[in-house]
Amino acid sequence: MSLDKLFNPKSIAIVGASSEEGKIGNVIAKNILELGYGGEVYLVNPKYAEIFGKKCYKSLGEIPTSSAGMIDLAILAIPAKFVNQEILNNSKNIKNYVVISAGFSEIGEEGKKQEEELKKITKENGLNILGPNCLGFIIPSLKLNASFAGGMPEAGNIAFVSQSGALAVAIMDAAKKEGTKFSSIVSVGNKMQISETEMLEFLGQDENTKVIGMYLEGIKEGGKFIEIAGKIAKIKPIVILKAGKNEKTQKAISSHTGALAGNDEIVSAVFEKSGIIRANNLEEFFALLNFISFSNTVPNQKVAVITNAGGAGVLVSDAFSGKKIKLADLENETKNKLREFLPAESSVENPIDLLGDARADRYKKALKIISSAPEIGSVICLLTPQEQTPVAEIAKEIIKFKDKTDKNIVTVFLGGEKVEKAITKLKQNEVCNFSFPDLAVTAIDSYSQWNEFGVVKTKTQTQLINEKRRAKVLEIIAKAKSENRQALYFGESAEVMAMYEINTVESFEIENYHGRNLGYPVVLKVDSDKVLHKTDKNGVILNIENEMNLSRAVSQIKTNFPESHLIIQPMAKKGAELIIGIKKDEIFGPVIVYGLGGIYAEFLKTVDYLVPPLSLAQMEKTLLSGKIKFLFQGARGQKKYNVEEMVKILMGISSFALEIPEIREFDINPLIVYNNSQEAVAVDVKIMI
Repeated sequence: MSLDKLFNPKSIAIVGASSEEGKIGNVIAKNILELGYGGEVYLVNPKYAEIFGKKCYKSLGEIPTSSAGMIDLAILAIPAKFVNQEILNNSKNIKNYVVISAGFSEIGEEGKKQEEELKKITKENGLNILGPNCLGFIIPSLKLNASFAGGMPEAGNIAFVSQSGALAVAIMDAAKKEGTKFSSIVSVGNKMQISETEMLEFLGQDENTKVIGMYLEGIKEGGKFIEIAGKIAKIKPIVILKAGKNEKTQKAISSHTGALAGNDEIVSAVFEKSGIIRANNLEEFFALLNFISFSNTVPNQKVAVITNAGGAGVLVSDAFSGKKIKLADLENETKNKLREFLPAESSVENPIDLLGDARADRYKKALKIISSAPEIGSVICLLTPQEQTPVAEIAKEIIKFKDKTDKNIVTVFLGGEKVEKAITKLKQNEVCNFSFPDLAVTAIDSYSQWNEFGVVKTKTQTQLINEKRRAKVLEIIAKAKSENRQALYFGESAEVMAMYEINTVESFEIENYHGRNLGYPVVLKVDSDKVLHKTDKNGVILNIENEMNLSRAVSQIKTNFPESHLIIQPMAKKGAELIIGIKKDEIFGPVIVYGLGGIYAEFLKTVDYLVPPLSLAQMEKTLLSGKIKFLFQGARGQKKYNVEEMVKILMGISSFALEIPEIREFDINPLIVYNNSQEAVAVDVKIMI
């Protein structure tokens, strides 16, 4: 159902309204009645005849039918045990609910059972329910505070969605100081029905929202989230602060909200695929939201820095390391214009050093010249408050510049009391000030990358399911299952890989090698679903030089692994050893893992993640910017490895992941790749079923 009436109600009923100070029902009723909301309000609580001089009804059903038919939203702040029945009783007349009440899935099995029952009521009656266990929501432009957080934030263009009500309250409090203005603040609580995905879909169409900020502890329905987020991110920026970067915090999250936190690197891969800007901490989250709220889209990735302190200029230059945005190389014409008025000791390189005695006129002239420089997309104005620095006057010139230019302008006013008033003035005039240079550079870089995602409108390649191929693979899997095996034999895996155009090393079963020209040296391996890490269990013998040594090796392996399936393979030529695997993520489904392989793969963990499906262009871009990019750049004078071949292999694995969800685990380790004309070869393939 549409969420319009939930977040833009013409009438509200508050169930659990109270006249008792400190009660949640009291705070919500006061917020709605006293902060300027213009719609109809009905108070419901069987304990009272009236509250605040306003009639109080014993139940929602007691409100006259003529009025009840017009109620757009009911807010429930009552004990959890009464919630389900109250909603069920009124589900025909009222379709939108905010359940403030706690005591659902976040408290354990009993609460989960009640939440499942509420979910069923919601589905059967076509309802919208925000929560349960949530703070509520605030729409500043409507003067509507339908929450138990105090006050009314300023109306603006930032939508903030939080899985934590307490964090939402803290951010609202901090927003006053930062000048942050909101189109909406929404606490989603347990996300029983309305989750981050539904909120993205709604806010993507909200004309008052320019940027969507989210604090999430877990993500529901990963596939749907990727689809919707990818669409919305092409229209407006999404900034997410995602908790749960390690195992300890993931456990804490589970006990806090019942949320399931996914592998953090996979989450990052999902965000990158979907065009989401990820904030690494709360400070960065705030900085990004404020910057985007105040700024135009970043026209290009070239930045000019103007400073009155050489040391500060060095700090901001260092902050560009590893970023996509770059310090602009100023054109000679721009430099010559700067030289006309700057002292000889000044630097007209970038950063442009106006020197410590710079007054407002130098900033004004420098900004005017920069405004006509086509090579520059963004400007960072650094200021340290030296004794002779007219901080307020310089701030005025920066504000004037912002009103005249299409370039992005941000400030970094370093200091405390001496710059405090000027920073307030900048924020009031929608100039974003950062406390430190690295925050400014990070914000511009992140917005620039989003802009590139939005402008290019990258299409994800549709990888169609090849039903004939799928049927053949499932036939092989069915045979293995009929033999009570949990993994395919190497020969079966090689047959499957050939269907996806992935080359595997030649292989012979031990019973069939006699009379064959093996071409020593060879490798003898155990090929069993019971022995997956062969090197650790001494289930592989390398560099067997002749038939006599092979016979000895066979006897040894058979002694150690009686009745196991054994195979012989030629020793593959040395090359770069990679690993490619498929991880079945509980939230996002199949995820491709690739990186440096061999026996140290688990220790090095030099891997990246891809979330299929992806286009060839997206896959190549990820390879060339990931952890093994050095292979394709010709590191240390070596020839480059073939990125096109690697893309082809990854596309094959992507198709395999999408077509055969029946596999439990999969990896190729090692895949040996070469920087000559030789084709890459998969030496060991595990397909767990």
